[in-house]
Amino acid sequence: MPATNHQLGEVERLIGPSVEAMGFRLVRLSLTGEGAQPTLQVMAEPLDYSEMNVDHCARLSRAISAILDVEDPISTAYLLEVSSPGVDRPLVRPEDFERYINFEARIEAETSIDGRRRFVGRLLGLSDGRVNIAVTDSDDSVKEFAIPFDTIARAKLVLTDELIQDTLKKRKS
Repeated sequence: MPATNHQLGEVERLIGPSVEAMGFRLVRLSLTGEGAQPTLQVMAEPLDYSEMNVDHCARLSRAISAILDVEDPISTAYLLEVSSPGVDRPLVRPEDFERYINFEARIEAETSIDGRRRFVGRLLGLSDGRVNIAVTDSDDSVKEFAIPFDTIARAKLVLTDELIQDTLKKRKS
């Protein structure tokens, strides 16, 4: 029973203002799992980009649950899961691609660009509505691609030593 875009849009419309008022932003919503009880995953992070912790998730879960219990935008029973985006987080908004310039990312486009739909490489930022990425091929040549933001099906950071070091450094400061 995959969620419709309409259902997730309705959930976002209902919980978005409260999530933001609590000092967080929605990163991604998804409804996954087949069978008797699918899972509504709400991924969020603090607006100030500080570290998300278990207390944050618990507070958000209580608030979101109360809103969804009253509004009931999903007609079947489901489990609510509130989580942080994690170190190898999804990249969903244009500002995510700017925030993580020079980190390695994996991007899947809906349409082919120069004969490929999957790109793994170093983020170079965003310009003119396109995500720029430098991909190193098997022959060690580097090719840059400009992927239209609105054609990106999925994107996430790749877990690398560099990303882990940066995350640990930010946590210490």
